[in-house]
Amino acid sequence: MASILQRAAITYLRNNARASTHSATAGGHGGGWQLWKKLSFFVGMPAVGLGMLNAYLAHADGHHEHPPFVAYEYLRVRTKRFPWGEGQKSLFHNPDVNALPGGYENDH
Repeated sequence: MASILQRAAITYLRNNARASTHSATAGGHGGGWQLWKKLSFFVGMPAVGLGMLNAYLAHADGHHEHPPFVAYEYLRVRTKRFPWGEGQKSLFHNPDVNALPGGYENDH
């Protein structure tokens, strides 16, 4: 009895697998690619353009202030010196944005 059910299940899976792969390769997806193509051009591209415009306008403003320095004891803990420079600055240190344990380097 189990072998009959197993054969029926295998036959069912084979037939459905063939049908699903055939529809995907023979263009039987109902034109969904056209929807995604239109969404990419008419939604995605303008969204990227608006993001670029927003970044440009924020940069062109030129008014960048860092937040006030508060010496919390759990932030900027240096248990070991960095192997470059004086050992206090991270590899991509920016003196206008990144604070050291004693405060910002360039206080405006």
